[in-house]
Amino acid sequence: MAARRGAAKRKTTVGTGVLLRYRDRDTAYGVTRRTTTRLAETLGLSETQVVHVALANLARQTLPRYEADNGPLSTEQLTAIGKLVPQGRLKASRRLF
Repeated sequence: MAARRGAAKRKTTVGTGVLLRYRDRDTAYGVTRRTTTRLAETLGLSETQVVHVALANLARQTLPRYEADNGPLSTEQLTAIGKLVPQGRLKASRRLF
């Protein structure tokens, strides 16, 4: 079957795919093909999209979204922040809670 003229071509990259081996039974760290298919049908997505959604949710739950604080701010840092805050409009606080 010939490609349609003017049809958008998909960008393909060689060697970047991931091999997904389904498990024989559902566990905490893997699912069967049947489970993936049921999820796809329930959500109205393709099986590939289901895998992407699952990975995106795992990334949100697991990976930090910002650098961890290195303790309280130093006096120099507090002074620098105080100079940047317009005086009279906002009141600086050392504690959030």
